[in-house]
Amino acid sequence: MADARAGAVSSSLLSRLLAAVIMILAVGAVFVSLFTWFNGRSAAWAAYDRLLLGAANDIAESIRIVDGQPVVTLSAAAFELLSQAPDDRIAYAVRGPQGVLIAGMEDTPEPDSRRARVPAFFDGAMQGEDARYVETARRFAEREFSGMVRVTVGQTMIARRALAADLMLNALLPLGVLGLGLIVISVLVVRGAVRPLADIADGLSRRDPYDLTLVPTAGVPREIAVILIGMNRFIGRLDRQFSSMQSLISDTAHQLRTPVAAIRALAENAVEDSDPAARNRHLTRLADRTRSLGVLLDQMLSRALVIHRMESIPRKPIDLRDIALDLMESCDSEVLAPGADIGLVIGETPVMVAGDDFSLLQAGRNLLSNALKHGRPPVRIGADSEAGRARLWIEDAGPGMDPALVAAIGTRFQRSAASREDSAGLGLSIVAAVAQAFDGEVRIERGDGRFRIALVFPVLEGGSP
Repeated sequence: MADARAGAVSSSLLSRLLAAVIMILAVGAVFVSLFTWFNGRSAAWAAYDRLLLGAANDIAESIRIVDGQPVVTLSAAAFELLSQAPDDRIAYAVRGPQGVLIAGMEDTPEPDSRRARVPAFFDGAMQGEDARYVETARRFAEREFSGMVRVTVGQTMIARRALAADLMLNALLPLGVLGLGLIVISVLVVRGAVRPLADIADGLSRRDPYDLTLVPTAGVPREIAVILIGMNRFIGRLDRQFSSMQSLISDTAHQLRTPVAAIRALAENAVEDSDPAARNRHLTRLADRTRSLGVLLDQMLSRALVIHRMESIPRKPIDLRDIALDLMESCDSEVLAPGADIGLVIGETPVMVAGDDFSLLQAGRNLLSNALKHGRPPVRIGADSEAGRARLWIEDAGPGMDPALVAAIGTRFQRSAASREDSAGLGLSIVAAVAQAFDGEVRIERGDGRFRIALVFPVLEGGSP
């Protein structure tokens, strides 16, 4: 199973972070490339459009009116600007007011629609290639000639496309080098960031299996410290579980040794003793010892279950009146104290706490058992709340517990002088453990010939039964 889970690990944190960084850079590179291409194309088109317009204006300035007709006298300067793109072909046309060709090439295209403003740039074709054209105009108002003469100049797009590509590549090349540098830096940064994880894993692999000390979080990055805090909480719960298990084993060995030895000795004496009266005494003591052992085992099992549930069962809203009612209905008063006067004291207002009903019931049973065995009737079971504190209490008319035993509440195997053999102090240990688990306390009250011991918890605000 461990090998299968190990094989399910698909990739390292470093590779995942690196893949995320590369993906972010790739998406950024796409946007930057599109932006750079758009800007490069706009810059190239603007530069060559100026050249086209300059050539068209030179041609327009060279037009003269001779004998009432426009005449074009071309000079080399008119096309010197366009000669900067030697691989491109050039076309021009000079047309009169009725579109009559004055000079140039007949197949030079015109704009699809005449615009009020000139110059007008438009795309067309030139001998099967894409070309860019500009049309400008010069108005004449002379005695011999009046009207608009339009000049159209075109050029293929080889040079401007090459310029756009050069601008884009010149902008993207340093960005590509920068991107590679960012990837290298990201690898180094991520490796440095995850290095504490490798150190932690190495420390845990070399740790003794029984070493449940907390993993130190000093100097660890905040994101990794969150993992360590959760791990330390788990280690703490595991340590408490191991401690409980060790305590249970130790308690079992400590407490069962003497009763088992006594039972064995009494059984052997009963078998070997031929006197019927002596044999009956041995059997009577054997029965008492067996009952004491049964009570002890029940208490130890209850304590183990309570401690286990404290770590594994989530808290839920509980009405302490229900616990008191369960104690009244399920108590063993007829066995522990036949004919004892036991009463229930609860009100109509819910007494809500956050806890576990099984644990609270076990703690209440142990308090009631102590009151029935060591106290005096009448015994009262009650639940109430006061000043934001909820109480589950047991009260009797006896003098109460020995002050030394009260101070040792929660310590296992503490007996008072009046305790019988079937008492091992586990009952009060369970009570103290339940109080601590649910943020409460054990409170002792004496007065008016009464002795009261109570479990006190914070009231659950807004709880419902």
